[in-house]
Amino acid sequence: MAGVLDDAQIGRILCITAHPDDVDFGAAGTVALWTEAGIEVVYCVVTDGDAGGSDESFPRAEMPALRRAEQVAAAKCVGVNDVRFLGYPDGRVEATLDLRRDLARVIRQVRPDRVVCPSPERSYARIGFSHPDHRAVGSAALDAVYPDARNPFAFPELRERESLAAWTAREVWIAGGPEPNHYVDVTATFPRKIAALRAHESQTGQMADLAERLRDRLARTAQLAGLPDGRLAEGFRVLDTA
Repeated sequence: MAGVLDDAQIGRILCITAHPDDVDFGAAGTVALWTEAGIEVVYCVVTDGDAGGSDESFPRAEMPALRRAEQVAAAKCVGVNDVRFLGYPDGRVEATLDLRRDLARVIRQVRPDRVVCPSPERSYARIGFSHPDHRAVGSAALDAVYPDARNPFAFPELRERESLAAWTAREVWIAGGPEPNHYVDVTATFPRKIAALRAHESQTGQMADLAERLRDRLARTAQLAGLPDGRLAEGFRVLDTA
């Protein structure tokens, strides 16, 4: 797709997600390609995924720590060593001014060239992509990219109290939304994507057919991208936000 920044122009990428494992389902194959190319990738996870898991015998109070540990382990599978958690309650995220400020803070801290986030739009083709937390985080993330993080007069406390200067992210990649306009061939990094997802044992431990399901899904995405048979792809909606 014309207009997408070449990875050689990218030094740092921030992936904003609602829950632990979201980035691994949506973009881990692409993330692995980026880190292999020497690009620094940082994760910002808005919730601890405390409402996740299917084992009712597991103590709920212990779920946040478990999900955090699983996400840190998953990140390492694709070359990411900086994982930040905002601690919002799973299943109750709204695109509030507080969340916009918290995300603008992280953007100003990380100073990424590219931001990856969920879609604020509902997908009628695949309802799982449209979890309300995903849509809320997508909306707040886009607002944090523009105008909040780049405007020195938005959330002035970030500059005055925390010495965080305004920052403009040049590009946003929306994962899991309708109408992708850019595709990444992740055939070579598919095993690393599956390893990352398997690190989320509380979520994927019962999915014996995980690799087959993901392979089928990414093969269909590769067909949409016009790639040859046997290739696997992840799709994104890319926005020029410079």
